[in-house]
Amino acid sequence: MAPSKRHRDILRLLERDGTVAVAELARKLNVSLETIRRDIKPLAGNGSVIKLHGAVSLPSIVGEAPFEKRMRENSGAKRAIAAAVAATIRDGDSIMMDTGTTTSFLARELLGHRRLTLVTNSSDIARTLATVNDNKVYMAGGELRSDNGAAFGTTAIEFVSRFAVTHAVISTGAVNAGGIMDFDLEEAEFARMVLTRGKRALVVTDHSKFGRDGLVRVSGFDAITALATDKAPPPDIAEALSAAGAELLLA
Repeated sequence: MAPSKRHRDILRLLERDGTVAVAELARKLNVSLETIRRDIKPLAGNGSVIKLHGAVSLPSIVGEAPFEKRMRENSGAKRAIAAAVAATIRDGDSIMMDTGTTTSFLARELLGHRRLTLVTNSSDIARTLATVNDNKVYMAGGELRSDNGAAFGTTAIEFVSRFAVTHAVISTGAVNAGGIMDFDLEEAEFARMVLTRGKRALVVTDHSKFGRDGLVRVSGFDAITALATDKAPPPDIAEALSAAGAELLLA
């Protein structure tokens, strides 16, 4: 492969996957580490990419907000999960979603649906689905966080508690045999309320969250209808899901 062709392929992979390890680039392009480092050098020299410790990234990604960076992490898996969940939602359904990268991907997958009623605390999700396809969008109020543009606290929780929806969907930072966990108290409290507001309570998360120990417990598996993910969970989590009667939806 000519160096110019590899340069284009490197940029294409970075646009798709975000920050990528140098060794992973070499593997994906089927070249040696020495070759990929030689290819990266002129790209870094003209500012097309930025060299990090053992990895490479696009300049725009390095300066991104934390939420935008998280959107790029495991984006293929999150997109597949979102597509699988969107296929279970019908035109005219009501949905409540908390803020999260996988729920943001779900919002984008729902752009093909019509007449949805959406309740959310995420400005990204609200902005995605508002004013299109005869949707109705209700957004929880309060101060928006700078990192993800979402509202939390007692005002947001009280607002969403007024609704009863068909699908209640949350994302999460950690899943272990004990249930659904998160790392932020306010996010966990909001997600806990969301789960109580749907006929169907759904957790969407990619496999990288399995086995993590979060700081705050959101719920046990008995509080959810289904867990949607991209790969089968470890045996202890799978057994706990089955024991609780929760469905496993694999993208």
